[in-house]
Amino acid sequence: MAPNVSLHAGTKHLADTHDGRIEIGLVGRESIVGTPLVLGTDRGPFTALVQGDGEALRISATDLCAALDASPALRGLLGRYVQSFIVQVGGTAYANAKLTIEARLARWILMYQDRMYQNDLLITHEFLSLMLGVRRPGVTAATHLLESSGMIQARRGHITVLDREKLEGMAGDNYGAAEAEYERFIADA
Repeated sequence: MAPNVSLHAGTKHLADTHDGRIEIGLVGRESIVGTPLVLGTDRGPFTALVQGDGEALRISATDLCAALDASPALRGLLGRYVQSFIVQVGGTAYANAKLTIEARLARWILMYQDRMYQNDLLITHEFLSLMLGVRRPGVTAATHLLESSGMIQARRGHITVLDREKLEGMAGDNYGAAEAEYERFIADA
């Protein structure tokens, strides 16, 4: 089994292929890395990459499995989290297939801000190109468009959210479904 399961602000799930990596999901303090254990398997094919600062809680895979076996309430709660994460992954797949780079970037910034709980995000264009699965010049052009529209301010290695409502408008219906599922399944717990 995997040695530890972690919870960390700004962690990404990445699909690794011979062509490189692309983000498939974004987790923060509301989430866990280690969903395969919740689903009853010992590992999954994806990589987790920590991007932001913060503290993380760790538990060994053995201890988590024991806790899941001992507590139907914990198993249910983490199972509901996995469902909300699946909705996010589905939204990411749709966004990658159908949305413009600008809309995908707006969605990603909103999701990252949700998990980091701050307006000033430490992120480079290079890393954004990895997350969005596009070339760096595409990220630069999309960033310029969002900046010229007053949604963000971009500086080297930083993006500051200026107008969240405009970002939500740019992201359209593809932002918010996973967040609503999380609220529906988890927040009351």
